[in-house]
Amino acid sequence: MEIHTEILATFPGLSVAEGDVGPLAIREQNPALDALKDEIVRLVRERYTLERVKDEPLFRAYRDFFWKVGVDPTKTRPASEALVRRILAGKTLPAINTAVDAYNLASVRTGIPIAAFDADTLSGDLTMRFAEEGEAFLGIGMAAPITLHENQVILTDDEAIVAVYPYRDSDATKITLATTTVHIVACGVPNVEEKKVRSAYELAAAYLREHASGSR
Repeated sequence: MEIHTEILATFPGLSVAEGDVGPLAIREQNPALDALKDEIVRLVRERYTLERVKDEPLFRAYRDFFWKVGVDPTKTRPASEALVRRILAGKTLPAINTAVDAYNLASVRTGIPIAAFDADTLSGDLTMRFAEEGEAFLGIGMAAPITLHENQVILTDDEAIVAVYPYRDSDATKITLATTTVHIVACGVPNVEEKKVRSAYELAAAYLREHASGSR
């Protein structure tokens, strides 16, 4: 991934870890993945409390980043924190498909937000840059495109914006049952060690290979 120098100057210490995982055979459900989910839910409830999760240094680093790019983290949570909060509030984790569920569990376990794209829908390598004022972006679950501001950080391929970093991926590149190769991006911010970002990528890739491969 090319990271523009303006990004690195503004956010020193920001890092990513990325790569393709495949070939995959994504299904709606996998009993072994359900068992892993139960185990990770148990670990989260032992480790965090709903009242204090926002004060965890790792989640605080992402909240600080959100404020700097004009996103209110009390309304739009960092993805990993949002998943942890669902567990602590007694809610079930989203069940999308075996690939999305697998990398979401890696995000929960490591605390690192993870972006993911259908690799066959990407055009060329990814670039991280600041948005231009007025650029439009349609993310997963959005009814209509949103208008971006110039301080927001985005990921693009050669043709389009594929994510607002590090919390919303593009609807056009989302993972479906037809996806055979997933491009994973573990998303770091300042004050998050690069080795933690790399470990999150490696865990997501391992979960995908274990729970979203084989025959349908």
